[in-house]
Amino acid sequence: MRTDTGQVFRLEDYRPNDYLIPQTSLTFRLSPEATRVTAVLTIERRDGVAASAPLVLDGDGLTLLRVAIDGRDLAPADFLATPDLLTIVKPLAASRFQLVLETELAPARNEALMGLYRSSNVYCTQCEAEGFRRITYFLDRPDILSVYTVRIEAPRHEAPLLLSNGNPAGSGDLDEGWHYAVWHDPFPKPSYLFALVAGALGKLADSFTTMSGREVELGIYVEPGKEKLAGYAMDALKRSMRWDEEAFGREYDLDVFNIVAVSDFNMGAMENKGLNIFNDKYVLADEETATDADFANIEAIIAHEYFHNWTGNRITCRDWFQLCLKEGLTVFRDHEFSADQRSRAVKRIAEVRTLRAHQFPEDQGPLAHPVRPRRYREINNFYTATVYEKGSEVVRMIRTIVGAETFRAGMDLYFERHDGHAATIEDFIKVFEDVSGRDLSQFSLWYHQAGTPNLTISSTHSPASGEFTLEIEQSVPPTPSESRKRLMHIPLAFGLVGVDGKPVAYRGFEGASVENGVIHIRKRRHMVRFSGVAERPSLSLNRGFSAPVTLSVEQKADDQFFLAGHDSDAFSRWQAFNTLLTDALIAAFRQILGGEQPGFAARLTGLAGKIAGDETLEPAYRALALALPGEADIARDLGKNIDPDAIFEGREALARAIAGANREMFSELYDRLVDTDAFSPDAASAGRRALRNILLDYLSLLPKGAALAAWHFQSATNMTDRAAALTVLALRHSGSPEAVKALADFEAKYARDALVMDKWFQIQASVPGPRTVEAVRVLTGHPAFSMANPNRVRSLIGTFASANQTGFHRADGEGYRFFAETVLQVEKRNPQVAARLATALRSWRSLEPGRQAKAREALLSIANAENLSADLRDIVERTLA
Repeated sequence: MRTDTGQVFRLEDYRPNDYLIPQTSLTFRLSPEATRVTAVLTIERRDGVAASAPLVLDGDGLTLLRVAIDGRDLAPADFLATPDLLTIVKPLAASRFQLVLETELAPARNEALMGLYRSSNVYCTQCEAEGFRRITYFLDRPDILSVYTVRIEAPRHEAPLLLSNGNPAGSGDLDEGWHYAVWHDPFPKPSYLFALVAGALGKLADSFTTMSGREVELGIYVEPGKEKLAGYAMDALKRSMRWDEEAFGREYDLDVFNIVAVSDFNMGAMENKGLNIFNDKYVLADEETATDADFANIEAIIAHEYFHNWTGNRITCRDWFQLCLKEGLTVFRDHEFSADQRSRAVKRIAEVRTLRAHQFPEDQGPLAHPVRPRRYREINNFYTATVYEKGSEVVRMIRTIVGAETFRAGMDLYFERHDGHAATIEDFIKVFEDVSGRDLSQFSLWYHQAGTPNLTISSTHSPASGEFTLEIEQSVPPTPSESRKRLMHIPLAFGLVGVDGKPVAYRGFEGASVENGVIHIRKRRHMVRFSGVAERPSLSLNRGFSAPVTLSVEQKADDQFFLAGHDSDAFSRWQAFNTLLTDALIAAFRQILGGEQPGFAARLTGLAGKIAGDETLEPAYRALALALPGEADIARDLGKNIDPDAIFEGREALARAIAGANREMFSELYDRLVDTDAFSPDAASAGRRALRNILLDYLSLLPKGAALAAWHFQSATNMTDRAAALTVLALRHSGSPEAVKALADFEAKYARDALVMDKWFQIQASVPGPRTVEAVRVLTGHPAFSMANPNRVRSLIGTFASANQTGFHRADGEGYRFFAETVLQVEKRNPQVAARLATALRSWRSLEPGRQAKAREALLSIANAENLSADLRDIVERTLA
């Protein structure tokens, strides 16, 4: 584990390395405590670089055994070696030579889970972003592309399976029960895409025929005995491969495609060329162990990693500042895939809820950064919602601006022009300028400038002249290191809705550019005047969430109620109702702080019932609409002086009001939605379960609610219903006999299934109230919990800190103190996981003064710890700045 060096990397400092490594040959002789790695690197000096230029290779905690050039061992005076750096002082005068390096590793002791490590007796690698330098000295940067040949040697009884990138190129027996396998990847790739897996694993095998008729062998490797649990993942993989051919013209390029599921993994998954490595929670699933949300996540993440084969692997990023070029673009692609596989409207609402819950707070806090950062101290800390989710929204806006057909033409040109290259954001923008003829220089500020733009909008209607006028003003709030912002190009989709719910026609317009229902906002202030509008329309804004902005709209509540019932744009209809709920919750918060009991309009609670019972809407859509804005969402909209207890109280009061006003209809609908068919993870079935389970949540607030939830738990035939009922019991009826029994029954039934037990930990960490911190502390000693496993840590500690507003933000600061202690404990093993946990305190300045002071104390206790890793120190210092 490297401690903080204080080095800051800047985009403007980028320059190509003096050397290239066109070919890499690796031999691994595997051993838990002493794996020997022999790297044979073909080194080329760039044209124009002096022969005296030193060759400087990256390392991280390495033990060097040998260095040789063209068969000659180097004398000690010819190189300088530390665990983190190897400098060849006097390379050969020839412009091309062969460098041989031997290093020794201890995979069994690698608890950081970066580089080569052991997970449940399986050798595994994770090299993104800078893990390859923990295996051998290398030019460990994305713009060094190399063709890899890999030989793996291991005892056959210990590791009968030997996998690496590319296609199999040979295998055989060795002396003393050892064997070997050789893999060759013909496509040049950066070191972060290298992968190796060795161990005893079961295999689910299948095949796929590409659009050109090539047969590809598919394999998903899992813990022996769990092969059947990979069936949905395999189905998702094949659908992903077909969709990428149809939607983007991208055909798979190797003879084999393998996925390996491991239980100890820092991320969700990794797109290594031809050998994706997955956290097993995103591969293993059946109705008994996985919820509908798990199935949807598996589908999306399988697709995401597969789509990286072209957007990330065949075309990689020039440097880590361009991370969004592969991640944001690939998130956009997996969102489109899921929208085609499921419901486009429901998927879009879910995407926006995620963006607002994770990326908007990032933009509003001390960790704000552009989609393409300009500087970093630890690149692992920039795998953020801004890079991924906002990066996807930027790609979506490009499609909105140029149109779907032109967007596809631009993507085709991107693949043609940059295949085999390490590209930049400028390269990406340029292809769309070339195919569309548009100047996207102002639009590209979305990549370069942090912050969430706000649009202030007012409207007037003149019956006499038949003119409807919009006045729009854009602003971008200051963010760390960026106090002055430039004006953005914002594509704002809109609709004018008449009293009959149909679009209002207009003869023409003057003012800002309007194309295909989109206002292109480029200046600080815009006026758009529509003519021929006889009656005042209701204004539907940011349809489909065409831009990741906030809106301050002068709009009557009557318009919001009308749009919530009649808007033809499914997203905007949901948004109108969600805005009404948010406004009611903010009003309730203020009433509670003022010592009043919150009250809610019958019109609002009645609208919830109408939406629930509207058979013209998909059940999944109705379920999303009925889900109240989260406590963190309300805190974000309030902005400052946050009292989480008051937010919670107001939210509970609104939930009880909706339940009480719609008791009979909710109960009748709940009964009608019971599923008597065999379980299916398809979107329609999942939507019915989602609606029934949110109705259960409301009904549980009424008399005999605990008994209903207990019955739901006992009668459940799948994990979706069982986990939903357990959540209702634990969160709504904490400490009740029904809740205690259900938690005990769940534990007894699933004690040996780690992934299911993660749900048990997560539910208990979510229980609101001041006593949860003590419960979480006790659960860290549970036999099924391990601080060394990222999934366990995220399920318990991560959930408590990020999802439990009242428990984590306990007024006396005990939640913060416990959290700080735990983060430092995790950091001793895994700095990357600890750093991501620490982001839970990014919004500490928005709290009321008492909590704010205690949160700051906790952050300082982390910052003042000795030998803090670069990962954690970077997050804490930026959070405190």
